[in-house]
Amino acid sequence: MSVLFVTGAGTEIGKTYVSCALLRAWRESGVACDAFKPVVSGYEPGAAAGSDCGLLLSALGEALSETTLARISPWRFKAPLAPPLAAQAEGVELDFAAIERACRAHIDAQADRLVLIEGAGGVMAPLTESHTCLDLIAALRAPVVFVAGSYLGAVSHALSGLAVLDARGVSIGAVIVSESEDSVGLEETCAMIARLRPDDMITPAPRHVSRDWCAALAQRLAVQQSI
Repeated sequence: MSVLFVTGAGTEIGKTYVSCALLRAWRESGVACDAFKPVVSGYEPGAAAGSDCGLLLSALGEALSETTLARISPWRFKAPLAPPLAAQAEGVELDFAAIERACRAHIDAQADRLVLIEGAGGVMAPLTESHTCLDLIAALRAPVVFVAGSYLGAVSHALSGLAVLDARGVSIGAVIVSESEDSVGLEETCAMIARLRPDDMITPAPRHVSRDWCAALAQRLAVQQSI
């Protein structure tokens, strides 16, 4: 099983930006890859191309259609709320076992590819009424690409998220600091996290520039997963 789980310190922190950059870098270097984001909230059918699942499909070079959207994001809800609340607004109750099964089925169907699974919200975000994103990561035993921000307070949020992953015995493949709109310093944030987490691979991810930051990281992650 070759799988990486992209999670982060919170919502709107850059998980999809990082996921898409990794997918494009793998494809450009000849690494067979795929993506899966089982649950999406804040999904507008009329703006599917700009949704998280639409952006992932674009990074994979796949056409946007109801079939491809359902393939990588089977649970899509309109309300921009935590998944169980967004689902509840549409009369749906999310079932953790069903989500885990869907993830495993997707991984098994892509046995010859590196599968990137993207979570919804932060690592401790509710996924169902009784489970968090962390519970899914732990159940899948997937190594994590952890996305942090560079806003004021981001270091504390990152360290808290990494601490709960450590407590569950989750392997940290990389920590990526995604430049925030209100950044207080991308390199400075990376340096602070690196001093406090010296054993982790810390990578800055600037916005609105080339994806050069991603190539070496993508290759290293692929090698770690024996792809």
